[in-house]
This record gives sequence, C-alpha cells and structure tokens, in this order.
Amino acid sequence: MIEQSRLQRLNDEPECEGDYILYWMQQSQREAFNPALETAVACANRLGLPVLVGFGLMDSYPEANARHYTFMLEGLRDVETALSRRGIAFVVRRGSPDEVAVKLARRATLVVCDRGYLRHQKAWRRNVANNAGRRVLQVEGDVVVPVERASGKTELAARTLRPKILQQRKDFLHPLGRTPVRVKAGSLRVPESLDLSDISALLGRLPIDHGVGPVRRFKGGTEEAHERLSSFIRGALGNYAEGRREPAQEQVSFLSAYLHFGQISPVEIALAVSNAKTGDTDRAAYLEELIVRRELAMNFVEHQPDYDSYTCLPDWARNTLKMHRADRRQHIYSESQLAAGRTHDRYWNAAMCEMRVTGYLHNHMRMYWGKKILEWTPSAEEAFRTALSLNNRYLLCGRDPNSYANVAWCLGLHDRPWPERAIFGKVRSMTAAGLKRKIDIDAYMQRIAELTQAEAGEEVNSS
Repeated sequence: MIEQSRLQRLNDEPECEGDYILYWMQQSQREAFNPALETAVACANRLGLPVLVGFGLMDSYPEANARHYTFMLEGLRDVETALSRRGIAFVVRRGSPDEVAVKLARRATLVVCDRGYLRHQKAWRRNVANNAGRRVLQVEGDVVVPVERASGKTELAARTLRPKILQQRKDFLHPLGRTPVRVKAGSLRVPESLDLSDISALLGRLPIDHGVGPVRRFKGGTEEAHERLSSFIRGALGNYAEGRREPAQEQVSFLSAYLHFGQISPVEIALAVSNAKTGDTDRAAYLEELIVRRELAMNFVEHQPDYDSYTCLPDWARNTLKMHRADRRQHIYSESQLAAGRTHDRYWNAAMCEMRVTGYLHNHMRMYWGKKILEWTPSAEEAFRTALSLNNRYLLCGRDPNSYANVAWCLGLHDRPWPERAIFGKVRSMTAAGLKRKIDIDAYMQRIAELTQAEAGEEVNSS
C-alpha cells in the first residue's frame, strides 16, 4: 500500500511515447520496501512497459569522500543484484544526478523519483521536472509521516512535533510488498553502466577526496542493514530505553548510516520494532528516536533554508552566545588539532577517535563532542562551522538533515534556555564530571581502544 500523500506531481507534462518507465533513484538507494520503485513498476504494468532504474554518480557530491562513496557503492551493488532478480534494468552513470536523469528521460514515458530534503536535492528535482519533457512523479519514501502531513511550519522542538506525529503515524505504518513485474527488461537496450563488481577499482578512477578511507566496522547495503535490524530486534532492543545511554554497551541499532543512504526504509524498521516481542517502554523509546526525532530534523531542513549556517539557530541562542562572546576560553584548538584528537580531554579525544576511525559516534558522546567544540573555539560561529565540518567529513551518516539538526542542537536548536554560565550563556552545557556521573566512561575508553585495533586489522585482546 502506497499512501496518496506520499505522491506529488512535480510538473504538468503529460506521459509520452517511450521505451520504459524511468525510476530516477537518488535518495532511496534500495530495492526492498521502496515506494518509488513500486510506483514505477505499477506505472510500467499499466502501460505494458519495462522499468529502468537510473542512478547518477557524481564526482563532487558535497563534502563526500572515499568513506562515503565506498559505503554507497556497496549499497548500489546490492540494488543491482536485487533489481536483476526482478527483471528490472539498472544503470549507474557518471554525472550530476539530475543531468543523468534528464538524459535517461528522453526515452521514458514518464519519470518517477524519490524525495530529498536538502538544498541541492531539491534543485536537482526542479531541474528534472523542468527539463525531462514528460511527467515527473515524486514519491516520498524515507520518512514515516510525509513532511507536509506532519507539519506545515517550523517546529520549535520535539515536544511540538510529537503529538502531530503520534496522531498520524499509524496511517503510514503499512507493509509494502513487491509488485509483480509484467514486462521484463531483458531485451531492453540500455545505456552503458558503470561496473560495480570491483568497488576499489571504481573508486580509484574517481577524482574524489581519498583522504578519509572506508571502515571495517560498517559495510554498506540493504542486506547488511537487514542483518543489523534483525540483530537489534533479537538483542539490543530489549532494555533499549535504559541501555542506549551507555556508549560502551552499544545497545543501539547502528542503522543511521543505512538510513542516511536510503538503504533501508524507516517504515520497515518501525514495523519490525512495533511487532517485536519486547517491552512497551523499549519500543516507544526507539520509535521516538526513529520517527519523532529523525523527522524533526526533516522538518528543520525543509523549512529553514539556512540549515547549514549559524543563522539557523533560534534568536535566544544567538543572543545569549553573543553576550558571552568575549568570555575567556581556557583552551583553544584549531580544526586540525580537533580532528586529530589532540586536546587535554581524553574522553573527548576518544569520541573524536571513534568518529575518525570508525565513521560512527554514539549519540551521548556526540552531544558532549559538540558542546566542547563550542567551549574550545574562539566564537560560536566558528564552533558551528568546525563541528559541522568534522561531522560531515568523518561520520558515515554525516551530511544529512540529522547532521545539521544535531550540530545546531549543540548550540541551542530544538532546546530551551538553561541556567546561565560562562561561554555557553543560556545554551545547555556538558562537562567531563557530568559525563563520569552518567555513563561508564572507562568502559567506553576501553571499547574505543578495541575498535581502533580492529580498524587497524590487529587482533583484539579481550582479557
């Protein structure tokens, strides 16, 4: 079942004579539980045509590097295999995603695309809608509740979005089966596609940033995402409400990178968690993070055009930070020092190490990490830029709505004023002493040492 409110026509062009239905894949990089793909198949069945899925691989995706490209290409290799089993053609071509889509649309009867919320993603879809020359239909498949249905304005915090989400989410939590493909694409003449069989070789030919390489800890793709989801349901979901606060326990789903690349559907995850045999409190805590908190970030970037700028912060936060602009900072670090984890705070250095070495950072440590950057840089504006730069460079789930919202949260977004203190003003602060009170920081330090060894290919001594 695909809800009508997930669908939107992006232009007034008609359907045209063509050789296939084009699904321009960009945000939803998966075959399974993909409403845009199933919409394309349904349109193809109606018209007696095959389906071609096209993907544009650009060399200069904003802030992406070899770590991100490796994970994405591993996922696209899964897509290629799964589509082939269904008799659907798949083409990956070099070029800007929108330009690749426009070229492939020349032989299409109509174009189906998925939805993205960032500035460049919106611009790509406008370009395709304006230049495809045939109908373009957008299908929103990477949130549970479609963004406009959830709210038509900027929400102040989770507390204001939550009741709107909870009122509607059951309307969008439905299984999505695979639509039978009536016309196979076996005989379809398709453009030449990039070879995904040797990802390392393909990466070597791309003029991208190779300074941040792939990680051992996470492999991309829907198959890996499903394995992690199944493991989470069987284990870490139990006592999630309490256990998620301890970074060393790793009582989390580890699905953020897979959601970022659209390699797994949030609806599929929500259904699996909702049907899990565990306590109501644990289910509710996870669904709060997956739906309310994650979709609050989508609301933020949808309604705030300056989501990646310091000016996105609420007035009260910018005003209080301005009042404390001249406060003495005991420590000042450059971005390169921070990236290398060369500070006086070994807890912060461990968090930076987890991010830099493994491409992941536990949410509790991520908050501490961001708050300290505010404390250790000359100004709040520089702190925002530095935190966002490091976040987007090293995290596999960086460069998406949650990244922008999370970094901005560290400086007051979606929060309230707190008791005033130096540097932070009324923005919430975090301290090393508070960290030691709330979590087992020594166990976390040990875990980061183990992960660092594992990434280096060394045998981990568990004694």
